[in-house]
Amino acid sequence: MNIIDYAISHSRVILGILFFILVAGTISYMNIPKEAAPDVNIPFIYISLSQKGISPDDSERLLVKPIEDEVKTVEGVKEVRSTSYSGGGNVLLEFSPGFDADKAIVDVREKVDKAKGDLPNEADEPTVNEVNVSAFPILLISLSGDLPDRALQDLAEYLQEEIETIPSILEARIGGKRKEQVDIIIDVRAVEGYGINLNTLINIVKQNNIMVSAGEQDTGDGSFAIKVPGLFENLNDVLDTPIKSFGDSVITFRDIAKVKRTFEDRKSYARVNGKNSVTIEVSKRVGENIIETVDQVKKIVNDAKKSFPRNIKISFSQDTSKYIKDMLGSLQNNVIAAIILVLIIILGALGIRSGFLVGVSIPGSFLSGVLALSTMGYTINMVVLFALILSVGLLVDGAIVVVEYADRKINEGLTVTKSFSLASKKMALPIIASTATTLAAFLPLIFWPGLAGEFMKYLPITLICVLTSSLFMALLFVPVVGSSTATIIKILLQI
Repeated sequence: MNIIDYAISHSRVILGILFFILVAGTISYMNIPKEAAPDVNIPFIYISLSQKGISPDDSERLLVKPIEDEVKTVEGVKEVRSTSYSGGGNVLLEFSPGFDADKAIVDVREKVDKAKGDLPNEADEPTVNEVNVSAFPILLISLSGDLPDRALQDLAEYLQEEIETIPSILEARIGGKRKEQVDIIIDVRAVEGYGINLNTLINIVKQNNIMVSAGEQDTGDGSFAIKVPGLFENLNDVLDTPIKSFGDSVITFRDIAKVKRTFEDRKSYARVNGKNSVTIEVSKRVGENIIETVDQVKKIVNDAKKSFPRNIKISFSQDTSKYIKDMLGSLQNNVIAAIILVLIIILGALGIRSGFLVGVSIPGSFLSGVLALSTMGYTINMVVLFALILSVGLLVDGAIVVVEYADRKINEGLTVTKSFSLASKKMALPIIASTATTLAAFLPLIFWPGLAGEFMKYLPITLICVLTSSLFMALLFVPVVGSSTATIIKILLQI
């Protein structure tokens, strides 16, 4: 007894497996992450450098060149490109597609840290970022209203903390935010009267606003780091800072200056209907469902809005989930339309009974393929859905051949069970060969080099999953369903 006869004789087990596949595939399709484009590693890492007031020539010589000399030795770097401009520069590293992004960004950061010693003391901290489509903002939240900047920022920071509690959120970054600072407004006449140099004042502020490490203290219970607090915590700390002795008294900033809390000059502007606003750019983690993530963010924002002042207006823009919903809805409708048209043709050509049996293979193959994609960690995107549309006319070929051969044997007088068993055995090799030749045409796309290949590999992988599933449907499940339901279908047709 071979596998076909064994499956037909144990039809309840096989039908149970088919039911499990349909249920598991449906659950997988509902839960699998849905995105507009495939989630691929874009082989670029960029380093941002900045220094206030530096010229383009000096930026190239003092900022960009030391970084370039270090990062060009990183393993896997294909090309290094740089740009220098007034106030800073950028270094762009291109890697070969399929590179290990996590390892590459660690290596680049190590090289940048090594090159920091060659940068000017006035240069800002270099930033290293990976170019990742999935890390781009999926939603922009704008807060505006007739409130002071500090109040708007406090509300935005509260929302930022709440949004980042969502597990699928990578980052909620506030735009249009101004850092708080303390301005020391010097009384020039008082400074001149006490004979104090402005550079001296600058150095005193720097020296008194640092956290000083005092080494470690070894005890019987272990070693403890010791730090001497030296940061300004309030305005009085600044005002009471001593400057110099003058006679029997000590001159402090309270004697020569006024101190006030304010904000640094704006580096970016965010406006809604002409009013100042604060924006929050929301990015999701790789592989998370963008539609569910945006819904969770909006729920948190709407719940928090109830406790905000009434004159605060919150608006959403650049909602990527809307675009994806529309695109996925359109493609899903195309898949359904393709399935219906194929079924109409099959029913017209083969009749109701044969059409029903062939029709079983369509959802079975689709859902088996989606289950496999979900197991491998892939997402539903436009390339996967296009592959599903492409496969509709291909996955029924094997089932049509088996059902048509079985019908012919039934008309010749063989029993239903014997007919489907013989059909599956006789047609197995031709169906496998036919499916293999179809897959062979798409298989080279998996090895397509470059960034385009990283996107297009989803097409052959999806076809392989779906068409391989259609083989099992045609050679195993359709014969079992046909032999098990023949009597029921015959009774229904007589009614």
